Amino acid sequence: MQSISSYVAQATKVPHPFYPLEAEIVGYLANEQTTSVLLGLWALGCVGIYGITQGLVRRYNPGLSSWERAAICWFIISGSIHLFFEGYFSLNHTRMAGMTDFFGQLWKEYAFSDSRYLTSDPFVLCMETVTAALWGPISFIVAFMILVNHPLRHPLQALVSTGQIYGDILYYATSMFDLYYRGTIYCRPEPYYFWCYYFFMNFIWIVIPGLLLYNSIDASAKALKAVDTMSNTLKANGQTKKSN
Repeated sequence: MQSISSYVAQATKVPHPFYPLEAEIVGYLANEQTTSVLLGLWALGCVGIYGITQGLVRRYNPGLSSWERAAICWFIISGSIHLFFEGYFSLNHTRMAGMTDFFGQLWKEYAFSDSRYLTSDPFVLCMETVTAALWGPISFIVAFMILVNHPLRHPLQALVSTGQIYGDILYYATSMFDLYYRGTIYCRPEPYYFWCYYFFMNFIWIVIPGLLLYNSIDASAKALKAVDTMSNTLKANGQTKKSN
């Protein structure tokens, strides 16, 4: 016999378009804005941040290479997404399904590819919280360090990039584990949601951090090689002076 609470839960269960369809998504409200409006505003915001960042960088350090300017723009945009957008999720995860502001509707649009964002999934919540609290602020610090050519630029750039890659791999892996081991599908069947939202939008945080990680490893290796060469030269000169 079902309990009274079970009957109440079934009676108040709100239909939703997310997968799995039987997932309990509390307080779901459909988005008020269309997909094109949400994505258009998101793209406009990213372009605006990119343009402002490029202008400020050219003003304060016009001698930077195009690669360094691009790296600064990446860390500013990435840090903004981590701190504000992903931080928004961490703070509002228990009521995300009913949020109707811009970020709330964006998260519900993305949730068509991964409904875990509407069910307070433990891994997703912890991963997004760490990303917002650590990689967000540090991304801004790295951007500043690139601007002023700070010696700690490459250690921190490597740290953030490694963290982003690691988080992305775990994000993919946990979803695939649930799919192939438990048979749980979090993405709607339309290919668009899987390939554009779930795969492509996250794969960006593997490709670009991978390039930046390689850049930092290469720069660190060259710096250590230069130090070793200088040290060997000084030792050789010291031994020559002693022999004379």
